[in-house]
Amino acid sequence: MRKRIICTECPLGCEVEVELTNGEVSNVIGNGCIRGKIYATNETLSPKRMVTTTMRTDNGVMVPVKTSIPVDKTLVFDVIKLINKSTVKLPIKIGQILIKDVIDGVDIISTACLE
Repeated sequence: MRKRIICTECPLGCEVEVELTNGEVSNVIGNGCIRGKIYATNETLSPKRMVTTTMRTDNGVMVPVKTSIPVDKTLVFDVIKLINKSTVKLPIKIGQILIKDVIDGVDIISTACLE
């Protein structure tokens, strides 16, 4: 089985072809650098995404947040639902953990300061 992926690791945007044999990556073709090979392998076997969204504060203002690490792509909407159910109390500092271990050891972190 073959899968085509556009690599997003650098500005080149290489079109990478990944060959799968018995559910394992057997070959990667078309990557312009080692980062492309790693990206294509990970994207094929276990795609992950950073989640960036907003979270409600106790006065109704929204604060921008992100996950501390990339989340398995199948869990992105679960993480967003958990964030949407939560409210955080002001003041908030940039980099502050707003939800510890929201899912699978992933924290939700503020990306802005709010007083």
